[in-house]
Amino acid sequence: MKINHKLLLGACSAVLLSFSTVASAQDCPRGDLDERFCDVDGDLIADIPTDPSEQIDPDTLIFAYTPVEDPAVYKTAWSDFLNHLEAETGKDVVFFPVQNNAAQIEAMRSGRLHIAGFNTGSNPLAVNCAGFRPFTIMASEDGKFGYEMEIITYPGSGIETVEDIRGKQLAFTSPTSNSGFKAPSAILKGDFDMLPERDFEPVYSGKHDNSILGVANKDYMAASIANSVKFRMISRDVISEDDVVTIYKSQTFPTTGFGTVYNLTPELQEKIRNAFFSFEWEGTTLEAEFSKSNEGQFLEMTYQEFWEVIRKIDAANGVSYACE
Repeated sequence: MKINHKLLLGACSAVLLSFSTVASAQDCPRGDLDERFCDVDGDLIADIPTDPSEQIDPDTLIFAYTPVEDPAVYKTAWSDFLNHLEAETGKDVVFFPVQNNAAQIEAMRSGRLHIAGFNTGSNPLAVNCAGFRPFTIMASEDGKFGYEMEIITYPGSGIETVEDIRGKQLAFTSPTSNSGFKAPSAILKGDFDMLPERDFEPVYSGKHDNSILGVANKDYMAASIANSVKFRMISRDVISEDDVVTIYKSQTFPTTGFGTVYNLTPELQEKIRNAFFSFEWEGTTLEAEFSKSNEGQFLEMTYQEFWEVIRKIDAANGVSYACE
């Protein structure tokens, strides 16, 4: 199934005045990046503009976390980290609650978002269309990271295997989500010869917690979800472990990627980077929330290496990173 991300970002095209001008193709290699960006060093992310006049140094930094669940939950969870970020950068920092992945990408693309955690599936689109420069993910204290896509149902649904979904309903989250759409679409097509509309009825819940609650409450017969979100919801007693049954579990994927917009000054980007890696988790609101999915540090990573499997899934699904 081809996903046209142009439709998701069409509203962004008129608000690009703050971004750098287009360089010639000869001195500005860019690969899949939008024509506003360059990638001279070949790391697949937008270079910081070399012209200081094209760099920005805002007094207030805007931070947003991927809308996997209710943004109110994460405004509290991120409060101690954002206080640390203010101390490290000398800037005011504001938490920006976003309701969906497309709105988060649009905010960075239009210059209204400076620091973000984009979900796994949104990272390639944020990198190529919004100038996102990811450099870290959350990991456990022993360095393990990632999550699995699970297809879940409820006890007594009559669904015991993936093939049992034929003729029934499967809930996705949104087209930009890896575990909520991209990975299951590629796996269902490649491994089970199952296509939406032809073999099952696809519905969209908007977010992982909606899908998980929908299955637990028997509103959806089955759903594809990120199990890291499921684990946190079980830890908060939002659902019981017995409310859902897993019928498929994928390989491990990288989790949310954190980084900055490309045109912050190099000095500010370095301060933000240092803030992530110098943050002490113990006893903080961040630890209280993310220890539920066994996360306790920020691990350095590169988009080029860690997101290779996600780019392959996008290619299998016919996803284009074109942004107009």
